[in-house]
Amino acid sequence: MHISIIGDGGWGTTLALLLYKKGYNITLWGIFPQYINYLKRKRENVKFLPGIKIPKAITLTSDISEAVSGAQLIVLAAPSQHIRSVIKKIKRAGFLKSTVFLSASKGIENKTLMRMSEVIHEVLGPVHLGVISGPTISFEVARRMPTTVVTASHNKRTAKLIQDTFITDRFRVYASNDVAGVELGGSLKNIIAIAAGMIDGMGFEANTKAGLLARGLAEITRLGVKMGAKSQTFYGISGLGDLVTTCISKYGRNRWFGEEIGKGKNPKEILKKTEMVVEGVATAKSAFELSKKYKVEMPITEQVYLVLHRGKNPKQAIHDLMTRTPKVE
Repeated sequence: MHISIIGDGGWGTTLALLLYKKGYNITLWGIFPQYINYLKRKRENVKFLPGIKIPKAITLTSDISEAVSGAQLIVLAAPSQHIRSVIKKIKRAGFLKSTVFLSASKGIENKTLMRMSEVIHEVLGPVHLGVISGPTISFEVARRMPTTVVTASHNKRTAKLIQDTFITDRFRVYASNDVAGVELGGSLKNIIAIAAGMIDGMGFEANTKAGLLARGLAEITRLGVKMGAKSQTFYGISGLGDLVTTCISKYGRNRWFGEEIGKGKNPKEILKKTEMVVEGVATAKSAFELSKKYKVEMPITEQVYLVLHRGKNPKQAIHDLMTRTPKVE
């Protein structure tokens, strides 16, 4: 099978390595020709996945036509806010009618408040499509640490194809038909991860973070159900599983970003100094707007939004959460 990975970040590179080791013909695409040329020489993604060699048999390219030509599976691993522009390039380049698309991006488009699968269908029409999500720290997957994910599709055959393609003895893949739930779980947890980082940065410990995770999961689930997802999905791999990992891992970029804020640094200044995409920043804006649209109470999301986009002091945000009107759990 010829598989194209669109997006040369840490996750895209990791998926390319995983699939290459299963014997597939892999092409990895990145948008910046200069960096792709560097990767061809270095064979190591020093920006996003340092210390892991990229085999010479993996084709590296910045030419989208070369990347998708003849591909039977196209994995979209670009940042969520750039997915629309990337798939427009793919549409212009052309692809096989039988091509299966897999969204591996976690986010909600700011302007439209669409999930990634909705964006893909809007641009490409009724293509074969699945999504994949779960607790997947790139460094751990690349080092073959046991990892569990879930893939979802409205088509059982598509879900089974993706499951069979990706599953290994160290990368277990479950199947689901709850596309909305899997996407929302993977996207919204990044907001809670930023809050978890703020807690770390301010020196709070286990009690605080445990409460945050429990209440964060509750509000994620409330919004997800309102948007048509199944509540049980949020207590599975792409919900609770991904939430816990992102909030505690030292490699989680959203948690790290929040920690820097908790230490007193300015969010905009932090972003200027990192090349990593912190998906939770844009997702916080989308989720805040979705909470208003669907009339869902999301106090943690609201406070993270106010800290990131309105300049609120994170200590004041904690105070305001702790002094809300008493509720029944």
